[in-house]
Order: sequence, then C-alpha cells, then structure tokens
Amino acid sequence: MNNEVESTGGVDYPVNKLDRRRRNLSRPSVSDRRKHLRYFCNFPLTIRYVSGSGENEKVTARVTDISEGGLMLDGLEIPDGVSELTIEFRVPPGVMPEEFVHGGWELKAFVRFRHPSGGKYGVEFEESLGKRLARTTWVRLRWGSVLFFLFTISAILVMKYENFYFFWLDIPIFLYSLLVASYLISRFVFASFYRRPKPLDTLPPITVVAPVFNEREHVGRMITQVMESAYPAELLQFIVINDGSTDGTEKSIEEACRKYPEVEVITFPKSLGKRHGMSAGADRARGDFIVFIDSDSFLDPDALKNIVKPFADPEIAAVTGHCDVENAWTNVLTRMQAVRYYVAFKIMKAAESVFDSVTCLSGPLAAYRKDVFMSVREAWLNQTFFGKPATFGDDRSLTNSLLELGYKVVYEDDSRTTTIVPDDHRTFLRQQMRWKRSWFRETLRGMGFMWKRPPLMSISFYLGFILPLLGPAVVVRSLLYVPMTQHRSPLIYIMGVFLMSCLLSCAYLFLKRSRLWFYGILFCFYYMFVLIWQLPWAVLTFSRTLWGTRS
Repeated sequence: MNNEVESTGGVDYPVNKLDRRRRNLSRPSVSDRRKHLRYFCNFPLTIRYVSGSGENEKVTARVTDISEGGLMLDGLEIPDGVSELTIEFRVPPGVMPEEFVHGGWELKAFVRFRHPSGGKYGVEFEESLGKRLARTTWVRLRWGSVLFFLFTISAILVMKYENFYFFWLDIPIFLYSLLVASYLISRFVFASFYRRPKPLDTLPPITVVAPVFNEREHVGRMITQVMESAYPAELLQFIVINDGSTDGTEKSIEEACRKYPEVEVITFPKSLGKRHGMSAGADRARGDFIVFIDSDSFLDPDALKNIVKPFADPEIAAVTGHCDVENAWTNVLTRMQAVRYYVAFKIMKAAESVFDSVTCLSGPLAAYRKDVFMSVREAWLNQTFFGKPATFGDDRSLTNSLLELGYKVVYEDDSRTTTIVPDDHRTFLRQQMRWKRSWFRETLRGMGFMWKRPPLMSISFYLGFILPLLGPAVVVRSLLYVPMTQHRSPLIYIMGVFLMSCLLSCAYLFLKRSRLWFYGILFCFYYMFVLIWQLPWAVLTFSRTLWGTRS
C-alpha cells in the first residue's frame, strides 16, 4: 500500500515500516534494534548546518520514513565532516499517530547513517518527539484539559442543581437530564478504578482467526501485522477464513502467504457469514486461546502478548482489546468516529471491566478460552430470531452467551489495534442501523440475566438501555413541543448537550493528547440531530436479518 503523499495532500493513516526482526522480539537471545515504530512518508524538510569552511548552509530534502526518534532522508548531499544538523519540518496529518501531529518542528539532529551510494541519510533527533512533547505541548494540553474538565463539571453541576430545584416544572425533561448526567459521570468514576491485570507467567499457545470478506485492499497488511507480532512463532497459529470473497481478496491472501507460508487458509465457495468463519477457524485451532480479529484490523506489535495477560485469572473467559480508528484523518466523519471509539473503549469498556462485565467484546480484537468458546458455540452459531438465522450482532451475541453463564469478561487497554471506519455518511448510517438493531436485540436478551451481575453494573446496564430509548422523545419535547406550547427556549437543553460533549472531549484530550478532541463535540450533536432518529426504526425492525452494510 502506498502511503507516500505530498505535505499538502494528507493521508488516511500511518503505515508502519516493519522491522525484519520483529517476530524475534519475544526470544530472550535477540533484541530489537529499533526503539520506536517507523512510518512510511514523503514530505519535505529544511536542513541547516555549518560546513567545514564555517559557512552556514541551508538545503532541502525529503523524508522517506519517520519515527519518534529520527528520520530517513533522501535527495540531498551532506559533506562527510558534517554530523550535527538543525532540521525544520511539519508532519502531515495521517503520517504518524495523531498525538505526534502538533504543528511545525525545529530540532537538532545527528547523522547516524550514510548510504554508500550517497543521497540517503539516517538522522537521530537530539531529543525524541515524545520527550519534546512531554515537556511542552502535552503539558499544556493536559493542564488545559484538566481546567476545561473542571469547568465543565462545575457547569454541569450548576445546571443539574437547577434541574433539581425546578424539577416539578418539567418532570420528564429534568428527570431524564439528571439520569443522563449521573450515568455519564458514573462512567468516569468507574473507569478511574480500572487497573491492568497481572500477566501470565509464560505465554500460552494461541490461534488467531481472521474471517475475511471482500477486503482485497487491507487483507495483506492485516496478515503482515499479525505475522510480525512480538509473539513466539512456535506458539502462534494464524488461520484466515476467506468467506466467499468476490473482489480479488483470494489473490491478496495468496500474495501474503508467499511471504508467510505458515498461514493457514480456509476458503468458503460462497459467503456463509462471520459466525461460520469464526466457527471454522475454531475447529482447526490448536491454541489454548482463540483470538478473533476483523479483516481490517491492524495489530500493534505487542497486542497479542497483552491480550492474553488477563487470563492469569482462571475465571476470566474472554478479553477485548482497545481499538482506535486507523483512517481518522480522512474527513470530518472519520475524525468524529476517532473520538467516539477512543472514549467508548478507554472510558466505557474500562468502566464495565471493573465489574468483569464488558457487554460487547469488540470484533477488531477479542480473545477467548478455547474450551469456553466451544461450549457455547453451537447455540451461538445457530441463534435465531422469529425463526430466522441471526446474521449480525455476532460479537455482542457471543458476549451475551458468556455473561449469561456467569463468566468474567474484561477489557485490556494495553492490547491495541486499529480499524478502518466508514468515511461516507451512507455507509456509516447503514452500519449504525445494523449496530442499533443488534444492540436492542441483545440488550433485551441481557435484561434477563444482567441483574445477577454486581449491583452497580446492573443498574448501569438497565439505565444504559432505557435512556437511549427515551432519547428521541426527550429531544422532540425539548426542541419542539416545549418551545411551541410553553414558549420556552430550547437553549438550556442544547447547552446541556454541549456540556456533556465537552466532558467526553476533555477526557479524549487528556488521555490521547490529540487536537482531534473538538470533533467529539461535533459527534454529540451529530448523534442528537441524526443518529438518534435511527433508534425508533431500529427498534421496530430489530428482527430483520439483512446484513445492512454489504451490498
């Protein structure tokens, strides 16, 4: 995949330049020669140095790959006696992870590599980008986010006091407002108690299963990043399920397998769906744990090592990892989703994990004890609604099967992956409709047993079901009915939504250290004016079995 762009063009997402020795990292006799992940790129920079004659020279070059600690340069000549440089550049959005995209840079650097044929150089920063940001931009961002967070909380408390004081003037609106604020703030409180588990003493044999359908563009990179994971090769089995793809995905898989012949491939003549793909992979799995990933999931090098850590607790049946948006820089829609995904995992799933009751193991990265998965597989595989096979909501349904039996289901925020999200509104809205139908269907199912979980978790679960269902009616009452019949301004309600969105965005700014935080506010209003109106239709049509996103 070509991720090279001009500095004015921007790109969708970073593409790692993988270390050839990456798979050996878990072997004690071999060390990684790279301190930081490197990313392909193609943007200009300016170099200043003092020549041997004492003259100040200024030249331009192009950056071909970048890391937190240095650059690879092309298209220039640096005299042999020169080793110290001053470099100026601006990282285009999408070239590196978003926390490193913070305006222009002027840094001291040293030449560490010269290509024998000339023209290409490797330079190391005197101070890494992370350290520089940690004492400058990130300090300001963190203090700014803390102050903004405290201001937002104060404003919310003032508004909720008014809601309580004038409660009897408009009981439905004020009751809903108080419950929503309590629910949201409780997420932050619960998430603050999240702690990473103690790891296993030794790494177990695992099987990674990736069902694939029409992912010609991404499947090669997905396979590469699994096979280049920092996990012992002798303990890693990787199975790719080609679920009847018709777009040339099979050729992309074959190309990847020429490089990694140990990858096992199962091909369905026609598409049977994700559940059947997962089941077929489980049948062939040799590992003690099965890790399921999506076809557009791009694992961090340590993702597999970290996803198995919580299994040190024998009562934990499954673990979900942390998922970020890979193509966050594409447009406004993907940027909004980037904030939403991060908060959904880092706050919402972390809060549920405190009670060992994560309600949905994420499709991009989730691990299961093989014996537990096999014990619920048949019922899950043959799940029906109104006599029709269930064709979506696979991950949430499988999670329900575990929670219903009393198993612990947790979140591991050190196990990270990224995924490609829809970048056009039509595809995004179809995806959201499918998710809302599965959410409604599986939450109805969960209502029958979630009362058995810890009390605070149970209350949160039922509130998390009731409040969204009431949302459309509350919006209509606040924005239309009350202004038209009682001649009261809807600005107070809109301000309440704004403050709640600021709360989420503050958390993103504090934890992620990214200038995309503002898009969290936009997403909350996008939800209020667009997405919330999908819910009534999703409730009325939740028994439909159409996939909803695929053509």
